[in-house]
Amino acid sequence: MANTYNLFISHSWAYGDAYDKLIGLLDSKGGYFPYKNYSVPRNDPIHNAPNQVALRAAIERQIRPASVVVILAGVYSTYSKWINVEIELAKQLGKPIIAIEPWGSEKTSKVVKDAADKIVKWQTDSIVNAIREIA
Repeated sequence: MANTYNLFISHSWAYGDAYDKLIGLLDSKGGYFPYKNYSVPRNDPIHNAPNQVALRAAIERQIRPASVVVILAGVYSTYSKWINVEIELAKQLGKPIIAIEPWGSEKTSKVVKDAADKIVKWQTDSIVNAIREIA
């Protein structure tokens, strides 16, 4: 039985389609790549946190059990306050960061790529291999 990889996948809810496609790529590996997703889905009650301190604490609780933080490095990431918080928490907790450059994108987030331990292209095998290597 293969290891189960614990992943926190950072994403912007405004760009949820890229997140959904990434989950589809990972799921397409089936039993060859078992993983547990600690991400914060769009419909999670975490969004109703009473303030930013509570939201940050909730995000930290999600990142803590993850072995790897995966960040979609679209240019929108540069302008997301919460992705910056997730990078900061990953660093504090000693979690390696993998940046995924979105498929066909010419502009990517320098902030995310500078924070990443590994940068990969939008391709299933590259993503899975990077997670296996770094986790």
